[in-house]
Amino acid sequence: MRIDLHTHSTASDGTDTPAELVRHAAAAGLDVVALTDHDTVGGHAEARAALPAELTLVTGAELSCRIDGVSLHLLAYLFDPEEPELARERELVRDDRVPRAQGMVAKLRDLGVPITWEQVARIAGDGAVGRPHLATALVELGVVRSVSDAFTSEWLANDGRAYVDKHELDPFDAIRLVKAAGGVTVFAHPLAVKRGSCVPESVIAELAASGLDGIEADHMDHDAPTRARLHGMATDLGLLATGSSDYHGSRKSCRLGEYTTDPEVYGEIVRRATGAFPVPGTGG
Repeated sequence: MRIDLHTHSTASDGTDTPAELVRHAAAAGLDVVALTDHDTVGGHAEARAALPAELTLVTGAELSCRIDGVSLHLLAYLFDPEEPELARERELVRDDRVPRAQGMVAKLRDLGVPITWEQVARIAGDGAVGRPHLATALVELGVVRSVSDAFTSEWLANDGRAYVDKHELDPFDAIRLVKAAGGVTVFAHPLAVKRGSCVPESVIAELAASGLDGIEADHMDHDAPTRARLHGMATDLGLLATGSSDYHGSRKSCRLGEYTTDPEVYGEIVRRATGAFPVPGTGG
């Protein structure tokens, strides 16, 4: 089985619609794909309706969190999307995305970049607006060559000149909320230092003690020594180790299935989940 547990659609900051994403996942030879848009489950219904017969869909979301001034992302799988407390927190994060993005537009304009909110809104469309949309605008304006080049201290990285904070969950609260909704939690790209500051390993150990299920070890932003280090950490802390593409369509260079999750690990995620179940393909 080929299993990719981290992808994004136009419901957040990907360039594939949810229907296109599941079709592309099947064409890439995947057996299982998780749709984990940022702080939203808005793409799940479309993905289900278009699901090819040979593909299984894992519903999820990537939750925005912060601890001690450091941002981190928590992948939440197979939770009940109607659970009210978790739904309310997702809505708070989503509602803060527009004023936050508008604040970054203002900072970029102060830095001499001729970006406009109208341009960013056009790029985001109906998706939950985020930094990749601003990065795409910087590419369009010729300020940077690629989306990844915008995520530096010069521009949009966590310590960047144009960065603006947003409402984010405490990760310990997020784990509690996801578990209460019957879901499973995995720390996304925990040592992706190119994105900015990372939480120390001591915090990962504390999260594990508080119910974190796994860490995303195999990811494009982790080099080989880092991946090995994370697999060792998972063993030491009793965590599941996953692998995923973090696919965003044409917005990033990663390919569907570039990194994958071991079938036994996937089976354990499904076993632990009680809020929802994987959706088998029906042929769209």
